[in-house]
Amino acid sequence: MKKFIINILVISGILALSACSTSQSLQEYYVDNSENPNFISLDVPASILNLQEADLSKSQRQALESLKKLNVLAFKINSTNESEYQVEKAKVSSILKSDKFVELMKLNSKYGKGVIKYLGEEDAIDEVIIYGSSDDKGFALIRVLGDDMNPAHLIQLVKVLQTSDYNAENLGDIGEFLKG
Repeated sequence: MKKFIINILVISGILALSACSTSQSLQEYYVDNSENPNFISLDVPASILNLQEADLSKSQRQALESLKKLNVLAFKINSTNESEYQVEKAKVSSILKSDKFVELMKLNSKYGKGVIKYLGEEDAIDEVIIYGSSDDKGFALIRVLGDDMNPAHLIQLVKVLQTSDYNAENLGDIGEFLKG
């Protein structure tokens, strides 16, 4: 009887350990690679967008107020890190395939391919993930963090950003990378 109880405990322990998720979270991926020399890492407050609130509509103002910060992680490919780029690109793709991320849209342009996903409820998003890659430039992974962001309002805010006089140089190396 004692052996039976020990066997049950051992089996229960093994099952408990195997049930624990060993997959890496997006936040862990950021932290793990923030010091990697192949990556450019930057935390950007929403205030860097320098939008004049007076020029914003009510929904655009609500979108701006819902933003907290952006976490940017970019891998710039060169002739010596092509194989590492493929490995890192596969890791990011694996993380983003998780069921907890809801796909908002896919991107496909002459600059590369990408996807926009989010975490949270459809009308109260807490995190938007923008991922884009190009096999000749590298990839960028941007986490837009906020409180109860509304997708419709965010789209309006993106339109304002496109027409604003925002200067990508404020982002330093990331701005240069994103310009191409």
